[in-house]
Amino acid sequence: MKEISVEQITEQVANLCKLASYDLNDDMLQAFEASIGKEKSPVGKDVLQQLLDNAEIAKRERMPMCQDTGLSVFYIELGYDCRIIGGSLYDAIHEGVRIGSDEGLLRHSVVTDPLERKNSGDNAPAVIHVEMTDGDSLRIRLSAKGGGSENMSRMAMLKPSDGFEGVEKFVLDTVELAGPNACPPMIVGVGIGGNFEQVAYIAKKSLFRHVGERNLNERIANIERDWLDKCNRLGIGPQGMGGTTTAFDVKVEVKPCHIASLPVAVNIQCHASRHKEVTI
Repeated sequence: MKEISVEQITEQVANLCKLASYDLNDDMLQAFEASIGKEKSPVGKDVLQQLLDNAEIAKRERMPMCQDTGLSVFYIELGYDCRIIGGSLYDAIHEGVRIGSDEGLLRHSVVTDPLERKNSGDNAPAVIHVEMTDGDSLRIRLSAKGGGSENMSRMAMLKPSDGFEGVEKFVLDTVELAGPNACPPMIVGVGIGGNFEQVAYIAKKSLFRHVGERNLNERIANIERDWLDKCNRLGIGPQGMGGTTTAFDVKVEVKPCHIASLPVAVNIQCHASRHKEVTI
């Protein structure tokens, strides 16, 4: 059995927190460059170039690309043959967030009580989801989720009779309602099925897929392509300034559900798509 110390985990998490705010992933940079070439609005094209320049400055100067450095959400895959030693996996992750936020000079964006609104002062605690998997490795995936795009996300328990048309309407209405508040170009994560909590879980998890990476089910992949086209015909454009680039991508995940239910969730990601991962 492979053993991984909590000190290793804390060190890796701290590094992920900094990298997520400094380095936009290659797929996002490529999406910006491709969209600049296709954007029909001169204003939209200029906004896209400014956002790309901002990301390049953040990487070069090692400074956050956005003042909202997000709430740290972790999707953990822990192998059955992997043993955490020296303490708690959860405590190790929380500590890594604290260290990474301090060393990376990341804005403190977490309040310990949602009603009293007292800031935790260190960006902890994180939100942590753990899945058991085959093998002996520990895969740590981080989404540093900003408040603006998260606030524009929605979920609904539709009726089965609403069907595909009802789901599509809910998705497109959510994107249109989000408008400039979600800091487009956005990535739209959609969960369909499961139950109340699972549908939101899979919607957010879908955002870890790279831009252009389609669902393995061809029927769902075609839905992703179609909804992306329809999102971009809404005319919201980069930063809500109008144009043909409202979304870089749409990701859809589906799960089995109860015969009387049709859950749907839309988790919107802004242009600062802060996703990083490491496998130990």
